Amino acid sequence: MKKCVITVVGNDTVGIIAKVCTYLADNGINILDISQTIVGGLFNMMMIVDISNAQTDFEDINKSLESLGQDIGVVVKCQREEIFDMMHRI
Repeated sequence: MKKCVITVVGNDTVGIIAKVCTYLADNGINILDISQTIVGGLFNMMMIVDISNAQTDFEDINKSLESLGQDIGVVVKCQREEIFDMMHRI
């Protein structure tokens, strides 16, 4: 299993979750865990996903998610789980 951590942060608007999840489903990416909050009008979502069956490679997924985020007015970051874990062990 190839896990990645996806974060989505920005002003809350209608359809953020739908658009991100639709992209993931359309590209064979499985959501393993998801958490989202809205605080003071700011949207924050974190997902753990499995990209083992993705129709494209990690770099293309990352670029596509960043572009999607720009289109909907949020910042979307995708990190490989092992890199995310190493960055947060310090």
